[in-house]
Amino acid sequence: MGYKENYQAWVNAPTMDAALKRELSAMADDEKTQEAAFSVPMAFGTAGMRGIIGAGIGRMNIYTVRQATEGLARFMDTLDASQKQAGVAISFDSRYQSQQFAQEAAAVLGAHGIVSYVFDSLRPTPELSFAVRYLKTYAGIMITASHNPKQYNGYKIYGPDGGQMPPEESDRITEYVRSVDDLFAIKTLDVHALRAQNLMHLIGEDVDEAYYQAVATVTINQDLVHTVGKDMSLIYSPLNGTGRIPAQMVLRNAGFQNFQLVLPQSTADPEFPTTPFPNPEFPQTFDLAIEMGKASHADVLIATDPDADRLGTAVWTGDGYQLLTGNQIASLLLHYILEARKQAGTLPANGAVVKSIVSTELATAIAKDYGVAMINVETGFKFIGDQIKQYEETGSHEFLFGFEESYGYLIKPFVRDKDAIQSTVLLAEVAAYYKSKGQTLWDGIQALYARYGYFAEKTVGVDFPGLEGPAEMAALMTKFREEQPADFAGVKIVRTEDYKKQLITTAEGTSPITMPVSDVLKYILADGTWIAIRPSGTEPKVKFYVGTSAATEAEAEQKLASFEAALTAFRTA
Repeated sequence: MGYKENYQAWVNAPTMDAALKRELSAMADDEKTQEAAFSVPMAFGTAGMRGIIGAGIGRMNIYTVRQATEGLARFMDTLDASQKQAGVAISFDSRYQSQQFAQEAAAVLGAHGIVSYVFDSLRPTPELSFAVRYLKTYAGIMITASHNPKQYNGYKIYGPDGGQMPPEESDRITEYVRSVDDLFAIKTLDVHALRAQNLMHLIGEDVDEAYYQAVATVTINQDLVHTVGKDMSLIYSPLNGTGRIPAQMVLRNAGFQNFQLVLPQSTADPEFPTTPFPNPEFPQTFDLAIEMGKASHADVLIATDPDADRLGTAVWTGDGYQLLTGNQIASLLLHYILEARKQAGTLPANGAVVKSIVSTELATAIAKDYGVAMINVETGFKFIGDQIKQYEETGSHEFLFGFEESYGYLIKPFVRDKDAIQSTVLLAEVAAYYKSKGQTLWDGIQALYARYGYFAEKTVGVDFPGLEGPAEMAALMTKFREEQPADFAGVKIVRTEDYKKQLITTAEGTSPITMPVSDVLKYILADGTWIAIRPSGTEPKVKFYVGTSAATEAEAEQKLASFEAALTAFRTA
């Protein structure tokens, strides 16, 4: 059906949520809004779905949440009894309707006789991953839109190991989701029936305590925390999300005592009133923390995004506070872990670090220096989780650290997704380590550059809004494939990796890529620079990544600017 027919079907629905009914009435004469909301169904892929909250098949609302959950439930109906009876853990963040969506998911699961374990209040994404493993449920649901603006919400499905659902299972779930043709006929049970039939259980402090005990193992040098860390000045912001209670708890448990909260960003507020983008990679999210830091001479500022899976930091340079990139934070964490384990004599011969193919090669240089394998995987933390599972099954490697350039890190694999709570407590320890030497984290990253060379990276996103956006994004990827460039900024391309065609092309010929199929292009240039291009999996944009290295910061930044200009010229030609 077209958008007009879809809109009318919702208007004529036998039952309709009151708020959505008012929204439908408000758009009665607004065809542009109708078209945006009713033309294309909510996309459901391997990471679930994410979109603007509102009425329509292409929006986040109770009916699209029911549809997604019905798909999961129908899939679980095909499992053996023990798997189905293991149930589903459910958590939610601070966004509008998150708790309602979590309850709607439980209501649909209950109608299929599937037990749900629902957190009694908001919890971060990494704790949901932990809960799946701790409770041994078959699946997990996280209601969150991560770092997107306030208008958004989302729905993520996790598998039995606490990582995002594996491809084979997620593809089958997607088929079931898409087979649900009547969103208003999905059966649900109300909360009273769920509780009476033991089909919904509330979880809370029992899981919290187990998670905090696990996070306590992340601390490497307890003496350092007790002697230096306890007095180190730290400022923390949860960006109005889920991190406030767990971050304070793990910092305090570790022995950090001198930390303050950014109070205007500490309430669980779905408006995110201090910033339109609650994303710790954006400088404006640190404005309030920097004001506090200057007043209190804080050593380090830390912010986590609303579902507390990403972490950003601003550090004192001597002249002011400087935001570190996700690549820089990861490099500092990795170097500290490897050096500490080397000094303790616990660095394994089969150690492995796992990163995405668009993350810094500085980490590769660090890993090589310590005799540790660097494993590259496609973008998406699920692929890092897949590697951990493989290592556990085969014993081939011992996982030491995993990260993506987009401010996501995992230190200990009791969680199978990026974990900003773990990262908060370890980054505080790393800051204490440099403070013990009379240095800051800024000094630390400069020391790594002095040792390994100056590495610089940049990510540029090109937005493609509106209904025509997906087609325009696809056309841009086709352009790069069909009009294969020979160089960028005069530097020859010596290797092309096409993850969609599963081919590596060099002057010697072609060879296969064994990673999963993905719409990603990566170019390796003659000077060691790499460039990657991929459509975002969560936003209507194409991302361009450039990574290079040089002897000095000025030279590296000049190279970045040249390659960015060359990419823009080719893209717009």
